[in-house]
Amino acid sequence: MAEKSNNILLQVQGLKVAYGGIQAVKGIDFEVHEGELVSLIGSNGAGKTTTMKAITGSLGMNDGDILYLGRSIKGRGAWDLVKEGLVMVPEGRGVFARMSITENLLMGAYTRTDKDGIAADVEKIFTIFPRLRERKDQLAGTMSGGEQQMLAMGRALMSRPKVLLLDEPSMGLSPIMVDKIFEVVRDVYALGVTIVLVEQNASRALAIADRGYVMESGLVTMTGGGKELLADPRVRAAYLGDESA
Repeated sequence: MAEKSNNILLQVQGLKVAYGGIQAVKGIDFEVHEGELVSLIGSNGAGKTTTMKAITGSLGMNDGDILYLGRSIKGRGAWDLVKEGLVMVPEGRGVFARMSITENLLMGAYTRTDKDGIAADVEKIFTIFPRLRERKDQLAGTMSGGEQQMLAMGRALMSRPKVLLLDEPSMGLSPIMVDKIFEVVRDVYALGVTIVLVEQNASRALAIADRGYVMESGLVTMTGGGKELLADPRVRAAYLGDESA
């Protein structure tokens, strides 16, 4: 189990994001402490992915602020934040289809210059994801969706993140591969990596979370411990459906 602390690594304050004439995020607050796994759940269109994109600098904000390691990162670009350890695995995975698995992993270390450390981390990723080792010379575009998700997570870990944001890692995967991906999320968390997990699969996300936030229509409407939210009748009725049976 990762060691938690009172040290706040990431703090979202009054975040508002609008695009295309739509107010997607309407002024939300949340925080992530060092060593935590925090899940952000909600239905499709609740504003979860928009929030993640604003945090990592790939989408501008209209109001509010985001503090990372105690400093505002408002207006900072995604590439710049990766160098400081704030890394996102986007929805849809975004692997480099015409590159091999190994080449994709090396791209994740583009901000680093420590060759020995990079080589050691590639080996570590292959230990976490044995399936990637088996296919290390295979082109990423020829892999299954689940394998591509493993690769995207491995590539992100190559940057040695302080905070890893995972956006819908189980989307579109078979039940067996969903099990594997959540197992990997738990393994990465156990290594001490602080994780923010955005998921529509609320039961799975809350079951492994230290804390959770529920988003509805661009607002945070509930917060609490992961298992506390999992047991809450309102959450079960709204998000778990048959999963709660």
